[in-house]
Amino acid sequence: MPSGVETYPYAWVDASQARALSLLSPVLVQCGEAQVMVTVKRDLFGTGRLVQVDDLSLGPSGCQPTAYNAAENTVIFNVGLHECGSVLQMTAEFLVYSISLHYKPTPSSHSVIVRTSPVDVPIECHYPRRNNVSSSAIKPTWIPFTSTISAEEKLRFSLRLMNDGWSAERTSNGYQLGEIMYIQAEVIAENHTPLRLFVDSCVATLSPEADSSPRYPIINFKGCLVDGRFDSSSTFLSPRLRDDILQFTVDVFRFSEDPRDLIYITCHLKVSAATQAPNPENKACSFHQASNSWVPVEGTADICSCCETQNCVRTTGQGSWDRWGRRLGRDVAAKLDKSKEADADVMLGPILILDSYMTSRTPPDNQNKNLVLSAEHGFFQIPWMLVGIILIALTTSLALTTLGIFCTRKRRSNSS
Repeated sequence: MPSGVETYPYAWVDASQARALSLLSPVLVQCGEAQVMVTVKRDLFGTGRLVQVDDLSLGPSGCQPTAYNAAENTVIFNVGLHECGSVLQMTAEFLVYSISLHYKPTPSSHSVIVRTSPVDVPIECHYPRRNNVSSSAIKPTWIPFTSTISAEEKLRFSLRLMNDGWSAERTSNGYQLGEIMYIQAEVIAENHTPLRLFVDSCVATLSPEADSSPRYPIINFKGCLVDGRFDSSSTFLSPRLRDDILQFTVDVFRFSEDPRDLIYITCHLKVSAATQAPNPENKACSFHQASNSWVPVEGTADICSCCETQNCVRTTGQGSWDRWGRRLGRDVAAKLDKSKEADADVMLGPILILDSYMTSRTPPDNQNKNLVLSAEHGFFQIPWMLVGIILIALTTSLALTTLGIFCTRKRRSNSS
């Protein structure tokens, strides 16, 4: 129940799942501007049996109590809104911080039993979204910058092989030359401002190490699908399904000078704010064979010009790139630790590449050898089969002749 129906911010505690909890509000919550204070009565179940302080923790991070009031037998957690693994959710009206109080009883020393059940008590702090009238704002201006960083930490990047209709993940990792790989990159952003995903680079190798040799670049130069530049139909799908998804196709290939048939594809994925216009450092460009030109999934065509020059790295003071906006001021990646939040290396593999022609074809020398062996074996097998048949026939004929002679002599003997 809210601690104050008309007062903001307000706290909400769900004790419904803990049927044995005391009815006398054993958990009290105060939501402050940047802190949340949770006060827990040690008589958690209203039975007079006090729970152990060490059995109480807050959030998935397992934060321990910050204070203990022996006179009132209460345990206090006083933590920041963004600490202990709290989750921020945005609704049309509120910012909601969610966290759970955990009680996990442990057996006392020299005992293997417990007398209470574990309990998880969901807790929420509700804050009105005042001073934020834009539904597409990057962040509410009144929220401390540290809170935005905390919300933006939960980015999960993925790379998947899809079926040819893009409707589901592919169940097999095996391909034959001549087929097409359908690859989907995706970022899942929990409680995050809208983001646009880019595939900065992709490289194929024969081992899981992306820097091993030999290696073949599929995507390079910050989003240029270079595999489609010459003898391939590889391309980014346009338009996108969503800003946080980027799909592309790659014609199946294998390394010509190496007999190994397992390959690995490692891609560097990154995000920018969805409101930011694509630029030479954040783009998805395919080569269009018919027009002999590079074409972006979104944005103006000139952002792909560096794919041909193979130099898409922004240098300090390069004024011609400033027309794409103050990237460092708006790009999410500029606000975050890139190695953790705004980008990631994701690997596909192993992928089995089968060459149906090579696997079905037998080298000429071996073919001739097999033919010779077959002829030789046949030459010797056929006469021996004939000899066997002849011997059986002779044996049968001899037996019949002997039987006939015996019968004739017997008849003569009887007639005498």
